Amino acid sequence: MHTALAVSFFQLSRVPIAMCLAGIAVSLIALWAARTDLARAHGLDKIVALANLAFAAPMAVFGALHLWGVDFVRDLVPPYMPFRLFWAYFVGVALIAASLSIAAKIQVRWSGLLLALMMLLFVVMMDIPGALSTPGDRFGWTLLLRELAFAAGGWLFAAPCLSGRFKTILITAGRIVIAITALFWGVEQCLHPRACPVVPLEKLMPAFIPAQLLIGYLTGAILLAAGALMLLNKRTRLAATCLGGWTLLLVLVVYGPILISALSTADLGVNVEGINYFFDTLYFGGAVLALAKATPRTSTPTR
Repeated sequence: MHTALAVSFFQLSRVPIAMCLAGIAVSLIALWAARTDLARAHGLDKIVALANLAFAAPMAVFGALHLWGVDFVRDLVPPYMPFRLFWAYFVGVALIAASLSIAAKIQVRWSGLLLALMMLLFVVMMDIPGALSTPGDRFGWTLLLRELAFAAGGWLFAAPCLSGRFKTILITAGRIVIAITALFWGVEQCLHPRACPVVPLEKLMPAFIPAQLLIGYLTGAILLAAGALMLLNKRTRLAATCLGGWTLLLVLVVYGPILISALSTADLGVNVEGINYFFDTLYFGGAVLALAKATPRTSTPTR
């Protein structure tokens, strides 16, 4: 089996190989940078110590997609933008630069804020028009909230490096965005329990994933419970840590097999889709853990 997987990997095109290698490289950098935090953390705080890894690795993966598989993303650039190919490559470079900064914990204030700005521009230029053009399509709103949550993750990483009222505003805004996203996705997950968990998009869990209804409904309940607590700012750090930890677990036990299955085929589109689903979900987990990391240990409700 291991030999077959290795053969399948080396038969892949340069796009999925570049994406996987970028994710692995940045994950190793993040693990090295977090080694002290992991050693000192106890209990659930060890999950919070993985926040930078969970957030940075997907950025590197998607940055590699922009650079080595630009045909997949070029058409996403709005048609009114000049030099569409340039912007596709520019976003790839920006994502990789931000991923290295956050993984290594160097100049996170600037990389987090600039990443958040870029994601907010995506929301305004692409996601809001897309959602409003088909308001009855739940996927448009799911994608809008996904990009908004990624933006919130960026400014939540930057927030602890700041001080004063601006820091408080960023943490509060990030908490509200993550909470609303979790609540919306929790409802969608309960209505569509066989959808791949956490980020309920079109893809259903494949037949080889056992206990699909249990996974779907339990994920929906966790999203709803954590979202409500975060929105009310009651035990926010614990709620975010538990939701982030559950998301990381699902990345391993649900999206891991989906990724392996996708990479074992010779279809480039299937390869990229499997990688995207794995790292999209990890990305959201990183954003949630960024909220846990930015939240004081004794969080009290805000009036």
